[in-house]
Amino acid sequence: MASKMLAITIAQHGDVDALELREVERPEACADWVRVRVRAAALNRADLLQRRGLYPAPPGAPNDIPGLEFAGEVDQIGGAVQRWRVGQRVFGIAGGGAQAEYLVVPESHLAEIPPNLDWIEAAAVPEVFITAHDALFAQADLRSGESVLIHAVGSGVGTAAIQLVRAAGGIAYGTARTAEKLDRARSLGLERGCVVADDPRVFVEAIRDWTGGAGIDLILDLVGAAYLSANLEALAPLGRIIFVGTLGGTKASFDIGQVMRKRLRLMGTVLRSRSMEEKASAMARFSRYVVPLLARGAVRPVIDSVYQAKDVREAHRRMESNANFGKIVLTFD
Repeated sequence: MASKMLAITIAQHGDVDALELREVERPEACADWVRVRVRAAALNRADLLQRRGLYPAPPGAPNDIPGLEFAGEVDQIGGAVQRWRVGQRVFGIAGGGAQAEYLVVPESHLAEIPPNLDWIEAAAVPEVFITAHDALFAQADLRSGESVLIHAVGSGVGTAAIQLVRAAGGIAYGTARTAEKLDRARSLGLERGCVVADDPRVFVEAIRDWTGGAGIDLILDLVGAAYLSANLEALAPLGRIIFVGTLGGTKASFDIGQVMRKRLRLMGTVLRSRSMEEKASAMARFSRYVVPLLARGAVRPVIDSVYQAKDVREAHRRMESNANFGKIVLTFD
């Protein structure tokens, strides 16, 4: 008889009532794959979209078990695994399936948890810190002294990006929907912030004031279409935008002439759908550059709230309310 585990499952696409905690078959590790006993897993907006049927899992990942990041201990290793041993504390990324008591991932998609992080803190790290680090440095080539505008600073990626910009010697500015989120972001290193409700031109004027009319060097954009025109206006000559989210839509028109005159660069990135090799490279950079920062407390995960796996519907409602500041974590102990 196959061994069982508890997993959060999507019984059918729709609202939060589509989510169920039920028994499913436990996966086995083979080759260079590792089985992890998951102690905590974080919630991401991709999980909400997958629940609604708007974001299918990539090939090889379970379609009915969400979850992109996790923390736990190595439980079983395949015959070709070289980096890990049973019992090691690890965190990592997955194409799906992380919101379960066990999952299997390639050994290259794991990193060792620093001793100063507990399970909940560790689970709040991988997806957002890897995404933010990859976008800022591997994709957008952030350099010390540059200014960065981070939209949706209260999100998981936003809170990670503020800290990484600060740690690299950059200047972090930000936008949010509420003054409370900006106030909390200042404790993470946010230089100045601007509340944006319905008119994105508010942050264009703010950037002009903050930079003495010079404009911003880099924009990390989690909003997308709704802010595109204002983003182009706020950028300095030779500025860049890196798109990492689409909370404000995916389609917009813009002035190509403005892009040409300022010699701007527009880039986009996504982590989940990348190849295994690309994810391994992103994880390697995370292990080399970010994990040491976590270990010495130079950056830290920001936790909004913690739910037991059985309360996953409430966790989804919390994220859908847009009230969270930082990560929402699910526990599987």
